[in-house]
Amino acid sequence: MAAKRGKVYTIILQPETDPEFEGHYNASVPALPGCFSYGTTREDALGNIKEAIELYLEDLEAAGEPIPDERIESLEVGV
Repeated sequence: MAAKRGKVYTIILQPETDPEFEGHYNASVPALPGCFSYGTTREDALGNIKEAIELYLEDLEAAGEPIPDERIESLEVGV
């Protein structure tokens, strides 16, 4: 599991913009291309993305691929 690997990843958590899914959240991991999930609440989305990260990393390990390190710089820009 990811916790045993000692990795920490940035998660982008965004409220769903579709009015049909008001209150839902989308979650993605920029360091892991294609790793995303969603949830009916913020907490649900965070739990789901943690599971998605663990499965993503397990798949990489099974394929003999390297586990990516976090290499993201986050900045805020006022306009």
